[in-house]
This record gives sequence, C-alpha cells and structure tokens, in this order.
Amino acid sequence: MICGIGMDLVENDRLAKIIAKWGAKFLLRVFSAGEINYCEKHAQAAINYGARFAAKESFLKALGLGLGMGVKLKDIEVVHDKNGKPELALRGEAKAQIEKRSIEKIHLSLTHTKSYATAIVLLEKKINKVLDCRHFRWNRKIQKFK
Repeated sequence: MICGIGMDLVENDRLAKIIAKWGAKFLLRVFSAGEINYCEKHAQAAINYGARFAAKESFLKALGLGLGMGVKLKDIEVVHDKNGKPELALRGEAKAQIEKRSIEKIHLSLTHTKSYATAIVLLEKKINKVLDCRHFRWNRKIQKFK
C-alpha cells in the first residue's frame, strides 16, 4: 500500500551558485562523503548534486515533513545497487521515521538534464489484513446501492 509520495525539482544553476558560494561547508552539511565522491567524479558535479538534493527533499515530502523538522539531509543518502539503480540509505532520524511508520519499501527515481534535476520517492508498507476486510465490505455495501 502506498503511504507517501514526494517529488522535487532542482535548478542546477542555482545549486551550483550555492556550492560556489559556500563550498565544503554546504556540501558537508547536506551530502554524505559517498555522495560527494560520486558527484565530484563527474564533469558537471552540480547536476548530480541536484539529483541527490531533489531525492532528499522528495523523501521528506513523502513523509510529510519539511526541512528543520528533525530529519537531517545528510541522514538521507543516495546510493546505487549493483546494477546502478539509485536507492536511499537512511540513518538517524530518517531511519527512525521509516521504522516508526512501518514502511517496508522506498522507491526512488532520479532524472536530470543540464538545467534541472528531479526525483520522486514513493513509500510503501504492507497492507493490513483487517483494513482490507473492512475496505472490501464497505465497497460491497456501496455497490449494492448503485
């Protein structure tokens, strides 16, 4: 059952200006060492930073939280599986929020162009069987009235 969805769009030029102004102070506050290493390997690092920033914002939106509501951006890390598919690795309060809400699967999709980066996060948890039965009975009653 889908229990949260979040989407974000980042202007890569805007993020590049922030990085140019604040440098390592900004990067180390927002991104993990692994993310910084990954992005810096690319000729246009800001594009990759943009996609990762969008993923972090999308995750917070899917939870229904905003910046400054207990989850640090650095605790949300974009990693890749053996096939290169992006995934989220969570620590600290980000991980605690997932456990508290009994979320079992996090889906992440990233895309970017020279100008923009975007991400979508979908949170999924198991369907509660009691809820299923009630939902089914409720739907049957409505169908009788039609």
